[in-house]
Amino acid sequence: MRELYELHGRGWSVRRIARDLGISRNTVRRYLRSPGLPKEKPRKRRVSKLDPYVAHIDRRLGEGLYNCEVLLRELRARGYDGSVATLRRYVKPRRLRRQPQATSRFETEPGEQAQVDFASMPYIGRDGRRARLWVFVIVLSWSRSMYVEFVRRCDTATLMRCHVNAFEYFGGVPRRCLYDNTRAVVLGPDAAGGRGLNPRMLDLSRRLGFEIKLCRPYRPQTKGKVERSIEYVRNNLWPTLRFTDDADLNRQSIAWCDSVANLRVHGTTGQRPADRLKVERAELGRLPERTSLAPYLREERRVSRDGYVNWDGAYYGVPWVWATRTVQVAAMETMVEIWSGGERIAMHPRAIGRGQRLNVPGQWKGLPTGEARRRRESMAFQVAAVEVERRPLQVYESVAMGGQR
Repeated sequence: MRELYELHGRGWSVRRIARDLGISRNTVRRYLRSPGLPKEKPRKRRVSKLDPYVAHIDRRLGEGLYNCEVLLRELRARGYDGSVATLRRYVKPRRLRRQPQATSRFETEPGEQAQVDFASMPYIGRDGRRARLWVFVIVLSWSRSMYVEFVRRCDTATLMRCHVNAFEYFGGVPRRCLYDNTRAVVLGPDAAGGRGLNPRMLDLSRRLGFEIKLCRPYRPQTKGKVERSIEYVRNNLWPTLRFTDDADLNRQSIAWCDSVANLRVHGTTGQRPADRLKVERAELGRLPERTSLAPYLREERRVSRDGYVNWDGAYYGVPWVWATRTVQVAAMETMVEIWSGGERIAMHPRAIGRGQRLNVPGQWKGLPTGEARRRRESMAFQVAAVEVERRPLQVYESVAMGGQR
C-alpha cells in the first residue's frame, strides 16, 4: 500500500484517498494509524462434518479411490450426514496431486504394422429420418498414411473388401494388422482358451501375406493411431460431406485423403504422411493380381423368394432357381455382377436410382406354371396314406358301457 502513504503525504484527505484507490475509509484509517503493515488475524477454523472421517478418506485416496460417489456410500455407512459437495471440495485438491499415468509411445518400422477399425457415423437422410453409415479407417503406423471408406455394414465380407481396396491405395501390404475384438475378426474363445479368429479373415490374411494381431480387451490406446484418425475423420471430413450415393461419398473420401489427410504435416512425425508413404511403400508386401482377389471384393446377399437381390437400394434379378439362396454381389462403376461361388449367374448395368428393378434374360425360364406347378408342389409335400380300419358304432358304444361298470 505504498501508494496510500504517498497520497497521504501529498495532503490528500482520507475520503479522497479511499475514492481514488477504491477502498473503504476505515481501511485507509487503519493503515495510517498502524506503525507497520496491518497483519490479518488468524481465523478460527470451522468445524466440518467431514472431520471425523478424514483418516478414512485419506487412506482410500492413498489406495487410488477418487470416486466421490463411492466414497460417499462408504461414509454414509459410517454415519456421515454431510453433503457430497463437502466431500468433493476435500477430494479435489488431493486428486490434482495424483501422479499422471504415463503411456510409452510404441513406434514401428516402415511396413511393419497397420491399425484398423470401424466407427459409426449417424446422419439425417433426405426423408428426414435418422440413418447410419460405417466408416472403415486404416492407418499405416510408420508413415501415418490413412485410407477411409464408407460402407453400409461392418461385417466380415465388407471388412475383407475394404482391406483389398486399402492395400491397393497404399501400394502394398503391411506385415501385420492390428484389430480390436470385433466379431468380423474374432468369433469367440477357441478350444485352447484363446481367441478364435474368423476363418474367412484368416484366409484373407494368408492370401495377402499379413498377420492378424488383436488388441488387449478394453485397452483402446493399444491402437491409438487409428482411434485418433477416426476422430480426425469425424471432425474434419464428415461435417463437410454432401453426397448423392455411396459411390459419390467414397469418391469424396478418397479425394480428402489425397488432398487433406495425407498432405497435412502430422503432429507427431513432423512430416507429411504422403511423403513418408513413398519411403514405406518399398517395405510393403506385394499385392496379388486383382483377378485372384475377386472373391474378396464381393458382398454376400440373400436372394428373395421372387428372384431378386437387393443391393444399394435397387433390385437385381437372377434365375428363379437361385431364389432364397445366398449369393455374392460384385459391384463396379457401371456394372453389377452376381456370383455363386465361382459361377457368375447374372450381370446387370448399375441401377440409376433407388427402388429400380432390373430383370435378367430368361429369369423365369423353366418355372412350372398352372397345373404342372400344382402337381409338382403336391408331389413335394405328399405324405403316405395310411389305411384305417372302419368299425360299426355299436363297437364303440359297447366299449364305453364296459368302462362304466
